[in-house]
Order: sequence, then structure tokens, then C-alpha cells
Amino acid sequence: MSEMEKNTVEDAVVEQITEESATESKKTKSEYSLNDDRRVKTLSPGAMVAKRFFRNRIAVLGMVVLLAMFLFSFLGGMLSPYGEDQLFYRKDVQSQKYAGVKVNTELRYQQAEKDAFPALAQAQFVLARGKKQTEFKAGDKEFNYEEAGKDFYIIYAKGSADPVAFAAIDLVTATGAETPSFTEQLNILKAYSNKESSFSLDGANYTISEDGTVEKDGKEYATAGRFVINTIMSDVQLSEEFKEKLMAEIQADSKSFTFMDADGKESIYSIEYDAPSKAYNIKQTREQMVYDTYSAPNKAHPLGTDHNGMDMLTRLMYGGRVSLYIGFVVVIIETLIGMLMGGISGYFGGWVDNLIMRVVDVFYCVPTIPIYIIIGAAMDAMRVDPKLRMFYLMLILGFFGWPSITRLVRGQILTLREQEFMTATEATGIKPIHRILRHLLPNVIPQLIVTCTMSLGGVILTEAVLSFLGLGVKFPFASWGNIINDVNNTYVLSNYLFIWVPAGVCLLLTVLAFNLVGDGLRDAFDPKMKR
Repeated sequence: MSEMEKNTVEDAVVEQITEESATESKKTKSEYSLNDDRRVKTLSPGAMVAKRFFRNRIAVLGMVVLLAMFLFSFLGGMLSPYGEDQLFYRKDVQSQKYAGVKVNTELRYQQAEKDAFPALAQAQFVLARGKKQTEFKAGDKEFNYEEAGKDFYIIYAKGSADPVAFAAIDLVTATGAETPSFTEQLNILKAYSNKESSFSLDGANYTISEDGTVEKDGKEYATAGRFVINTIMSDVQLSEEFKEKLMAEIQADSKSFTFMDADGKESIYSIEYDAPSKAYNIKQTREQMVYDTYSAPNKAHPLGTDHNGMDMLTRLMYGGRVSLYIGFVVVIIETLIGMLMGGISGYFGGWVDNLIMRVVDVFYCVPTIPIYIIIGAAMDAMRVDPKLRMFYLMLILGFFGWPSITRLVRGQILTLREQEFMTATEATGIKPIHRILRHLLPNVIPQLIVTCTMSLGGVILTEAVLSFLGLGVKFPFASWGNIINDVNNTYVLSNYLFIWVPAGVCLLLTVLAFNLVGDGLRDAFDPKMKR
């Protein structure tokens, strides 16, 4: 190739490169033109607030905690296999005093009439019996006796065929409300001593079993014998079969025995002899179902059970639902009232402003805690339904909480009503109520959101305090406050941490999370914050 041809090729290559560079430059200038909307990416006010908020890691952490608490309370309650007020039971072996058997070893006297056989006569009878004399004298009265059975003596006034008293080791004890008369006791002991199975008296028929059970006209009436069986519990009646079994075991010197009652429940009975009182104490050992109270955390109940035998984890879920629900409803009530009163006060000013502010001042002077206590005590006295009580509680808390929001809204309205856009609304003839609702209040909402978020924690704490004092949410409904109320003594406080610690932790985390989110929103709504 000649020199001229080489120069021609080089010129062509350079020209091509130059054209490509120019095209590329033109393309670049076209892409980054100032007139292109893609050059500058703008953010809406809401997006800017969200960007600032999510830049705050502590606020994001608070939001995550709140989300977890909401899922735990509302979703957890639905997924829980137990109900809010479901009771749980456990088998428990209990030993309790069931009956007592008194052994009589001395002669006991029964008189036909009062003072028919006084103490002096009883002493003379003992002397005469010791000397084997059948007659004796006490003062100016003379008596004689006959031995009607073993350790059984019938005493007469001398010359009379009617007994005045009797002395026996065996006793007649009534099993019902009716007490056997002197004549009945005398005849019962006669028959019992002579091992007679029945007799008749005054048209009534009496039967006596070997263990001394006396029936009158087919109904259990009394018992005869030196063993007196008494029940410890007033609502327990000992059957004849049990008495026979008991006496047989005592005579056999047994320490324990088993017996099945009419309901088919088998219990173990222990027999303990008390020498000083000469009595047998009968204790019943029985397996029965009792409330599973203060059960330690286990597989079935990860957080244990409370003093009512309810699952603590389930109660904690439903308690969080109630606490959060009350907190939001109360904040909504006080916000609505505060926005309305604050908007009217700030916009109209003058005597309207003065009137509303004086009302606010009065509410600030009201001692709310004593009023809460008085109202709670009044609802206790009137036995208000627990569900209706929660409704009243929310209304009361919301009614006393609106003054602070009123002052906030009023201050913002006083600033905004002097702005140019409000002058424009007046010029266009927009009604005052529309100016307040459509133009003023929307500009106050960012500050309200921050205030409401931070006040939620305070409302939840107030409800918890009232429930802890027994003046808020009532059983069977649960709240974190009345769960902590179960800690009513130092023993529960120190030994059953699983009762109150989880509720306290949930309450602490929720209130702290609301405060963190409120701080984050306050910073996010601040226009001075960096983008």
C-alpha cells in the first residue's frame, strides 16, 4: 500500500471516531437535560416523614416491639388452645379429719327429772356398789338399785317402781335432731345389754343392730355403746356400713382401712388413738380434683397458672388485648373532644376562648385519682357487670383526658388562623366550621399524632394502676393491671415470679415502645431535620 492510501485510511478512522464521540456526547446531554423530570427525584411530604422516621433506629425498634405486642395480644389469643376464663384442675391427695370415736370408760348418769338423783346420791351409789349393797341413803332420801346388765344399773326411789335414774358405761347418742327421752334411753340400753334386737314403746317400734345402731320405725334414730362416733364435718353422714367397718377395724387394732362409699369412690382411712382423751381420730385420705393453682411453668402451661387455676400465657394475651383496646379507645375519645373544643376556642377567640379555657383550668384542678377510686368503689357497690364496667372506665378516662389536647390544638389554631391561606378561605366565603375542619385541623394532625402516640402509654399505665387497685377491669376479664393484682402478699411476690413478672415486662415494653415511636414521629415531623 502506498503512502497516500495509508493516509486516506487513517483519516477515515479518525473521522469515524470523532462522529461516534459527538453522538455519545449528544446522547449524554440529552439524558441529563435540565428539562427532563428524571434528573431530580422529589419526595412527597408523607414519604419525607417516613424516611426520617425509619432513619431513627430506636423509633423503628419501638415500632417492632409494638407490632410484636399487637400480634401477641390479638393473634395469640386466637391461636391459644385455651379460653380466657378456662379453669384447670389437678389430682391431689388430701388427708383430713373425718370422724372421731370416743371411748367411755366411766359410769354416766341419766336422770328422769332434774335433781331426781343429785351428786350426793351418785356418790353414795358408788359406795354402796363397792360394798355390794343394793340400798343406800342420801340425805333424807332412800334409794335402791338393780343390775340390769353388765355395767348397767337402774336406780329407784325406795318403795317406788318407777326408776329415777340409771348409770351405765354404754351411752345413747342421738343421730338426728330429736333427742331420745329418758324412758327411750333406758329401754334402748336394756335391749342392748341383753342383746335384744327389737322392742316396742308407746306404739313405736325400735330395732337395734349388733353395732348399736338404733332405728325407730325404720329410720335411724340413735346409737348405743361405749364407742361414740362423731363426724367432724357437719355435711357428712356416716352410713351404718361405715360404722360397722370402723368398729370392726378398731376392735382388730388396725391402723388403717379402705372403704367404698355409695358413690363408688374408694378412700383410705387411718386410725390414730389419742390416749389422753381416750378417743380415736379417723382421717380420710382421698384423691380428688382441685384447682391447679400457682402451678409452675410446664409444657402444658409455659407460664404456669394463676391463683384461679387459669393459664397465665392465655390470660396475658387476652390481658394485652384489653389494655391496648382501652388505651386506643380512651385516646380516640379525648382526641375528638380536644380537637373540637380546641378548634372552636382557637378560631373564634374572645369570650368563647375564655369560657373554654376556664373549663380546661377547672378540669386541671380536679383530683382525678380520688375520683377514679370513688367511681370504682361505687361500681363495686352497685355490682356493675364487668363488661359494662370496662365501657364506663373508657368513658371516664376519656372524659378527664381531653384538656391537654385542647390546649395543644388551641395553640396551633391561634398560629394558623393568621396565615395567608386562612385569609383566602375567608375571602372565598367558606363557612367557619368548614374552615376549622378542612383547613385548620388537618394542619394540626401531625402534632396530634405525636401527642396521642405518647399519651397511649400513659393511658395504659393509668388503667393498669386502677386494675391493680381493684377499681378497673374485673374478673373474668383480664388486663395486665389486674394480672399484677394477683400479687397480694409478699409470699406470692417472692415465690411466684411467673405470676407478675411477664405482665410487668409486657406493660413496660409496650409503654416504652409507644414513647419511642412518639419521639420518632416528633423528629420525623420536624421540618428542620435533615433529609
